[in-house]
Amino acid sequence: MSSVLDQRPAPTAAGPRPAPPRRRTRVLALPEARWALTALVLFLAALPLKLFDAPVWTWAPLFAATYITGGWEPGWEGLKALKDKTLDVDLLMVVAALGAAAIGQVLDGALLIVIFATSGALEAVATARTADSVRGLLDLAPSTATRLLPDGREETVAAEDLKIGDTVLVRPGERVGADGQVLDGASAVDQATITGEPLPVAKQSGDEVFAGTVNGTGALRVRVERDPADSVIARIVKMVEEASETKAPTQLFIEKIEQLYSIGMVIATLAVFAIPLAFGSALQPALLRAMTFMIVASPCAVVLSTMPPLLSAIANAGRHGVLAKSAVVMERLGQVDAVALDKTGTLTEGTPRVTDIRTLPGAGLDEDGLLALAAAAEHPSEHPIARAIVQAARERGPADGEVVDFASVPGQGVTAVIGGRTVQVGSPAHLTHTGAPEAGSVVRTLEDEGRTVVVVLCDGLPVGVLGISDRLRPDAKATVAALTELTGRTPVLLTGDNERAARHLAAEVGITDVRAGLLPQDKVAAVRAWEDQGLRVLVVGDGVNDAPALAAAHTGIAMGKAGSDLALETADAVVVRDELATIPAVVALSRQARRLVVQNLVIAGIFITALVAWDLIATLPLPLGVAGHEGSTVIVGLNGLRLLREAAWPRPAKDTA
Repeated sequence: MSSVLDQRPAPTAAGPRPAPPRRRTRVLALPEARWALTALVLFLAALPLKLFDAPVWTWAPLFAATYITGGWEPGWEGLKALKDKTLDVDLLMVVAALGAAAIGQVLDGALLIVIFATSGALEAVATARTADSVRGLLDLAPSTATRLLPDGREETVAAEDLKIGDTVLVRPGERVGADGQVLDGASAVDQATITGEPLPVAKQSGDEVFAGTVNGTGALRVRVERDPADSVIARIVKMVEEASETKAPTQLFIEKIEQLYSIGMVIATLAVFAIPLAFGSALQPALLRAMTFMIVASPCAVVLSTMPPLLSAIANAGRHGVLAKSAVVMERLGQVDAVALDKTGTLTEGTPRVTDIRTLPGAGLDEDGLLALAAAAEHPSEHPIARAIVQAARERGPADGEVVDFASVPGQGVTAVIGGRTVQVGSPAHLTHTGAPEAGSVVRTLEDEGRTVVVVLCDGLPVGVLGISDRLRPDAKATVAALTELTGRTPVLLTGDNERAARHLAAEVGITDVRAGLLPQDKVAAVRAWEDQGLRVLVVGDGVNDAPALAAAHTGIAMGKAGSDLALETADAVVVRDELATIPAVVALSRQARRLVVQNLVIAGIFITALVAWDLIATLPLPLGVAGHEGSTVIVGLNGLRLLREAAWPRPAKDTA
């Protein structure tokens, strides 16, 4: 089929790949965020008044409003849980805050309320943003398609109305409307959103194409092979949603024991109040002892044992370009014992570059001359390989000669007349001259090394061969080694790219387990298989095709520079500066934070045990109980803040080669 069915231009070569419009929920559109912000503002307004001994009437109403705005929602949720015979830590914190206020510790109670309200708001924002990104993924698939009728006429229909067996026309620059098989035509299709391959893939009659991928400069007639609701892009949406829903809501350590602790504390407080009354004690002393018990036994110090180290680790990681989305994420990072890495855009830079320039005997060209000739011929082309060749030539010098009679054949290459010579640049399968065995030998050698190869012909004779490859990140090898040392096992490579290119790159960085040619559902299946074996898997990726695996994994990290919106929102953490070496560093930082959490829990446990024993065995004065309780809180808080220091950030690994 000729590619003149439609003369609309392909996407601009210099521009980025088309991306779906972002539809993000505004933070203040969430009621949890509005209540938390209100509580925080009220608390900050009341705090200086309280600290500087202003009249009670100036700060008391503000603190009361803080309790109401920040505490009503977790309190209500706690009461609903209580109705279902479940006692959670939210209700316990609200009760502890009210108890603190009842004995004059209004500031402490308000601070506790603000902490819990803010935590709930952050969780709501994270949930909403993930939902936004999943909805935005649907924009990758076009809303309409051009269906060809049996009489040859065209009609524009909604993509969702396409049926198996329909024939659709995909013009240059359009997105493919449905999964199907090419009936006629030839083009290069950018299917990075599905497979993660760095370069467009040549498509011709008999090849499979996917909905949402971007057609190049040729026109394609495609027979629909799958219902739109069952397309690969639709299944990616479904997999991300299911993984987000079924992924166990891992909680912080203290929350894992909240039921036992909450029930035990309530029962013990009631007992401390009721037993003395049963033996004839007066009401006020019994109530004072019970209230003191509740204060010293409340888990404030335990909660702060967990949060400051993790929050400090989050802040330190943020300074070094890694955004961990919550304290839970920071805790989970230190638990991983297996790592799966994507290839394109993760271990590599995601941009094709000229890596090899091979002149052939008798060509009369040196490397600079060969590259300049190829770049001059490719200059009008918008193909990524052409851009790579032109960019490499610009780094060495200007293009050679004026280009006339330029022509491009999708999947084959380009032809141009330069200085009176006919120059062809393109696929070895179409251009390798049977009478030039040297060219064939060079092509095979470069292809065995995982390169994408183009041949340059001048007046019909091969004069050189160029190797194109997605360049390895400079810190990739050291990162793989560091992750191997941290987890005790070598990372695995999961990629949609071809087997040969994947294995060549894996050998360069020291990876032995390579899974290539994977679709998104294959990556999810691999992750779930490892987790069925009891492994906690960290997945690192950047594309839409990685999002289901990022969601299904124990922890997911997205590369931020070229990461898709879906990957960035689905992942638990984002490498903002695109420095691969920060991944083992943040895992090591998380493990430091976990060690500090254990230290803090021991300190808090000693204080609580001592104060509770004092209150039960003797009579613990309320001021001393409050001082001990607050003192333990300060100690564990300061201990956790140690991770804010620059020295706490592990030195990222660097390649020595």
